[in-house]
Amino acid sequence: MEPLAAILVFGFAMSLIALSGSFVLLLEADSVERIILPLVALSSGSLIGGALFHLMPDAVARLGNNPLVYVGVAGGFLTFLVLEQLLYWHHCHRPAVDHRQPMGVMLLVGDGVHNFIGGLAIGAVFIVDFRLGVLAWAAAAIHEVPQELGDFGVLLHSGWSKGRALAANFATALTFPLGGLVAWYASSWIDIDFLIPFAAGNFLYIGAVDLVPQFKAVSGGGSILSNTLWWTLGAGALAAAAILGPNH
Repeated sequence: MEPLAAILVFGFAMSLIALSGSFVLLLEADSVERIILPLVALSSGSLIGGALFHLMPDAVARLGNNPLVYVGVAGGFLTFLVLEQLLYWHHCHRPAVDHRQPMGVMLLVGDGVHNFIGGLAIGAVFIVDFRLGVLAWAAAAIHEVPQELGDFGVLLHSGWSKGRALAANFATALTFPLGGLVAWYASSWIDIDFLIPFAAGNFLYIGAVDLVPQFKAVSGGGSILSNTLWWTLGAGALAAAAILGPNH
């Protein structure tokens, strides 16, 4: 598939995941609690596994094992750290009943900027390697499901109607393909390989800083063990894909 087609198809597919938040309407609060934390753990492992086993090795293969690769990783990590500080918004994935989540418009602004940066980074990966782009997209897509479940619940709690909440979530999700299109346009006049380690830094920040504290905070040995196993499944799947992939 041509890079532009991949960016459009997978970008809009990512935007459609925003509609998954409507499943909150079908579930009781306890059910949301039970499914979100395993999904958070799975997505954390997938994002960190994607960064460590795919994006960073590919960046080293393309750019060489030099400090600039790791500067790019640090830059991607720092971008999300600064973004959350500037917007006064922690990209939280607690269940929809958690009243400590930020509300309304600020949540949507942060989500839109987050999606744009994610689309920029993953769009760049599609341009340099389609298969790597699919893996990076899949890891990010797993992360979007618990996010959208939580965000939709927060908007309802803030007084938004169901239709308005879904429309707003979908609108902010459209910044993901927009970021991919910006990467595609920029690739015609600059070398965008540097965005691969940048994407790795994004993945590491979201997976480790945003998500790990969420599923670690649960009480009970069984829940902790279960969530750790879900994290291991996510990271292990990406490790297996790297080991057993066509390049090996």
